This record gives sequence, C-alpha cells and structure tokens, in this order.
Amino acid sequence: MSDQRHPIQVVARRTGLSADVLRAWEKRYDAVTPERTATGRRVYSDADIDRLRLLKRLTVGGRSIGQIAALPSADLVALVREDASEAARAAPAPGSAPSLGLAAPTVARALAAVKALDGEALDSVLARAVVALRAPEMIDQVAVPLLEQVGAEWQAGRLGVAEEHLASGVLRRVLGQLLSSSAPASAPRLVAATLQGERHEFGALLAAASAVATGWPVTYLGADLPANDIAAAARHQDARAVALSIVCPTTGADIAREVAALTDALPKEMTLVVGGRAAARYHAALADAGAVHLADFAALRAYLASVEPL
Repeated sequence: MSDQRHPIQVVARRTGLSADVLRAWEKRYDAVTPERTATGRRVYSDADIDRLRLLKRLTVGGRSIGQIAALPSADLVALVREDASEAARAAPAPGSAPSLGLAAPTVARALAAVKALDGEALDSVLARAVVALRAPEMIDQVAVPLLEQVGAEWQAGRLGVAEEHLASGVLRRVLGQLLSSSAPASAPRLVAATLQGERHEFGALLAAASAVATGWPVTYLGADLPANDIAAAARHQDARAVALSIVCPTTGADIAREVAALTDALPKEMTLVVGGRAAARYHAALADAGAVHLADFAALRAYLASVEPL
C-alpha cells in the first residue's frame, strides 16, 4: 500500500507552510513530488513531510529554497545540523551579555568608514559581510540599517554630500554581487525599478536582491524610468512580477499617474508589488492598480515564495 496518504491541508498544518508555498515549491523547484488521486488531488508521504520540514527550517534560517530544493534529504539533515552547531557556537555563554552577532558590528564599522571617507575600508567591511552572511541577513540587518543611519547622519548635518555619495557608490557595487542568479529556467522572473520622478534606487535594488534570494531571476532596471519603458522591459523579459520602490519622489512627480500608466501597459497576469516608505501615500492609486503593497523586504521574500509560476 502506498504511503502517499496526506492531503495538502494536513501537510500545511504539520509543516507550517501554506498550501500556496507547497504548490510553488513543487512546481518551481521539484522540492517534493506528491502523488495524485483519481480526482487530481495531491497526497504526500511521511517522507515528504519530513523533507518539507527540513526545507522550511533551512529557509527560515536564511537559505534560498532555490539553492537547497534539489539536495537529497540526507544533505538537508547535514545542513540543519551544521546550522544548529554554528548557532550553538555563536550563542553567548550563560550569564554573559547577549551576542550582537556579526551584523551590528558590521554596520558600526561600515559607518565609521563612511565618516572617515575611507572607501577601501567600507568596501572591505561590506564584502566580508556578503561572504559571511546569508543574503536575507545582509539585506535586512546590514544594508537597510546602514542606509538608514547614513541618511539620519546626513539629515543631522554630521555627514556631508561626499560621505553620502561614497556610501551609496560602495553599497551599490557590493549589493550588485547579490544579483547573480542560479535559478532554474522554469522560475518566474521579476523586474525591479523605480518610476519616473523617484531617483532613490536602493529600495528597488534591495527588492531585486531579495527576489534573487528567494530563487527568482531578476532584471534590475535602476531608478527614474517612465512607466511605459518599465512595462516594455517586463513584457520583453516575460516577467511574472514588477517590483517598484517609492521612497522620496521629486517635487512635481506624478507617481499616481505613472502607476496607472504602468498598470495599463502590463499584461493582466503580471503582478505589481510596491514598497518603500512613501508608498502608503499612494494607497488609492495602488489599490486601483491591484498592486500588492508590502511593508519590508522580508514580506517581499515571503510573498514571492508563495507565488506559483504561470
């Protein structure tokens, strides 16, 4: 008798993965191969559930599903043990102060290099972080806090234009390393950009890096593009989604009009995802466009992980 006997609702409850994520991991990455009943419903084995639990644990820990889905279950077990061992090694001793980990000291050293106008030191600090940290940690715990601190220091007058430009240039170059993708050919593609009138590109760049970390190949277009050009690129790339960042549009920029023009020019099957600290200002335009408004890059990664390929 086959042990493929668990319906998807049971598997979702036992693994903590949504049914949408289960279907996406199957279709996009062949993470498991459930059998089908006579009526076409998926049924999973105990081994499938064990494997999915391992995959979830590893992805929650920061590994990309696209990088681990094809590994044998024995290798997944080894990775889980390795990660647990490393976490135990890095944990503070009983009674000691909590460890700040690698990210917080990295941000402090990077900010010091910015203030010293030391581009080589900044590049070295961030390059080491790219190697030592998983992409989600690099994005959420280093890049975002560093950008926020540089911005706050600049607004307070403690950093000049030269320091801010140096930080932007080095961070842009280092983050570019996160955009290389080894996603399978069947994986859906994302196009990331900002609309005409939005010159702050880091939101779109970090959205692109977040998508790559989730197993999506990305076409990164940069900042300040007309809606029709973004749509043309998305159609040419046969993208599944377009990601926009709205942070600080220039005076006179008509972001609502650009959102509407982009929506009109995109095929209906392409999803528009939007984030950035100013995105909430355009709630009505985004709602009319059917856009998915996401609070942060972790939410973006979770959303992309749940999207099924067409």
